[in-house]
Amino acid sequence: MLLTDLFRADASRIEQIVAGLQANADQLGLPFGPRSRTYNSRLAQELGLWAEEKGCGHSFHMAAFHAYFADGKNLAQEPVLLDLAKTAGLSPDEAKTVLASRSYREQVDRDWQEAYRLQITAVPTFVLGDSRLVGAQSYAALAGLMLQHGVKKQ
Repeated sequence: MLLTDLFRADASRIEQIVAGLQANADQLGLPFGPRSRTYNSRLAQELGLWAEEKGCGHSFHMAAFHAYFADGKNLAQEPVLLDLAKTAGLSPDEAKTVLASRSYREQVDRDWQEAYRLQITAVPTFVLGDSRLVGAQSYAALAGLMLQHGVKKQ
């Protein structure tokens, strides 16, 4: 999907939005490459649940984050997902079987239903009690949210 369609804005407004996202990413030290499209990440979410069960969730999510936000790769394409699985230390053959069987479809459906219930419309969204932070946040902002809700540093 083109970003102009996603944000219902013309190209000049998209340039402003992307520039703002780039500035935030730069400030937070996050990789963020140029983009004009967004892709359906549903299969990546399903594969991510499998990766978590295999103990490689963090590696998979970091690889997916970099592939999508830094490299602009299409996370809906099977070859991209199989490469991410391999990068995360998982078997591409097993990943292909997981994708074909859609065995994590229902769990992702439940996750989406919970997000809908919580009125989450953007990622990332951090929810704690009745408070929320939307978008990439600084350490200070996340720590403030924790302190506000009595979470003690360990």
